[in-house]
Amino acid sequence: MRLRSFTVFEPPTEVYSTQHQYPNNRTSAMNRKLRMGMVGGGKDAFIGSIHRLAANMDGLVEIVSGALSINPEIAKESGKALFLAEDRTYLTYEEMMEKESRLPADKRIDFVTIVTPNFAHFAPAMLALEKGFHVVIEKPITFTLDEARQLKKKVDETGLILCLTHTYSGYPMVRQARAMVREGALGKIRKIVVEYPQGWLSKLSEREGNAQAAWRTDPKKSGKAGSMGDIGTHAAHLAEFISGLKITHLCADLNILVAGRALDDDGNVLLKFDNGAAGVLIASQVAAGEENALRIKIYGENGGLEWAQMEPNTLIAKTCGYQWFFALGSYFQRTHTGWTPRGLFGSLR
Repeated sequence: MRLRSFTVFEPPTEVYSTQHQYPNNRTSAMNRKLRMGMVGGGKDAFIGSIHRLAANMDGLVEIVSGALSINPEIAKESGKALFLAEDRTYLTYEEMMEKESRLPADKRIDFVTIVTPNFAHFAPAMLALEKGFHVVIEKPITFTLDEARQLKKKVDETGLILCLTHTYSGYPMVRQARAMVREGALGKIRKIVVEYPQGWLSKLSEREGNAQAAWRTDPKKSGKAGSMGDIGTHAAHLAEFISGLKITHLCADLNILVAGRALDDDGNVLLKFDNGAAGVLIASQVAAGEENALRIKIYGENGGLEWAQMEPNTLIAKTCGYQWFFALGSYFQRTHTGWTPRGLFGSLR
């Protein structure tokens, strides 16, 4: 049994077109960097710096303004550290949206990135949309389902873009896996196994001065879910993104394994997908020794795929008796007799 032929995913040669068509059919000629404003993400924060690093990777985005902290001193110090103009370092997101919206079109921000804790997502996102700004928002999109529906309605009304950052879908080998599934290389999908173990909450860190642990395990700031909402959502998104299927049913076992914690720190979920496929999802933040060990296996009638975030440039394609190890630019075939280099990307037949 072999994989049927497929086309290797090729990333676009141009990462950004000078003519970008927005959903509401407005066309804007872009011959400059996109101007970003940030809500949250000051020097005492975690995820804000990661968003800034990601925005800088292709050199097409620059941060020009921000309301970086609810602490005025930290907000000012963070603005200076990022070389923001003093008059564009704001103390509240309300001030930022109002003043940025009044600036000339060639000066104001193009979009807002929101990197606050979960409970503080909705209000700045809604105000940004009302002021005419596109929004990039750290997941989860909002604190409640009702808030998410309100944002969806506002996006539909304005035609603006709201981007939710499930970042693992951006890896080239994840895109390769999705392309192979879409072209039917695996046949009908039957089984999906996805896991995301971390170990950073193996102790009661929220009571030991760890600010990230404190708010992420606080239902008033994080929401109803702990590890399942924090990293289980990434696993679920990756399963749907690669397979092209939707989760329709689930049976979840959520656990609090560290005594004294208020939200789940571990969970196991049985899944059903809209084509009848079965799945298993595991998310844990008490898997001591693990960092970000996201891994997915997808099995179809003709073969399977395996990808791991800790080895992101490798994708394993499997059939009975054969394995193909894809890496960026090349792949190798493993048979019962050993390894055979296969040169540059091509089609398996």
